[in-house]
Amino acid sequence: MEHALHSSEYDEFEWACFGAQQAGEKAAKAVYFHLHAEGWGHSVFSLLKNLAEKVGVAQDTLDAAKALDKHYIPTRYPSGFDRGIPADYYTRKEAEQAIEYARAVIEFCEGLLRR
Repeated sequence: MEHALHSSEYDEFEWACFGAQQAGEKAAKAVYFHLHAEGWGHSVFSLLKNLAEKVGVAQDTLDAAKALDKHYIPTRYPSGFDRGIPADYYTRKEAEQAIEYARAVIEFCEGLLRR
């Protein structure tokens, strides 16, 4: 999450979005670790959806996870867009929203870890 916040502070919005996705992914995987299970893959949505079989996951949290997953690939690869580089396409507003989504996922996961 610190990576996302610092990147946003320096107007590196594509990296802020990627950092937010990574923060959500790591939070979800921490829950799996806590449950003595293994979370596979990089999709925050899939990780949380699979957790939903054991614990309740609110639709808003799943929606936040879906939004974060959209930042996993195009933020990092110059070939993700027809022209230009990811920095040309990502905005402060998107970075702020991604950070909020990550906070929601982290808060949910922290709640599970406290149980």
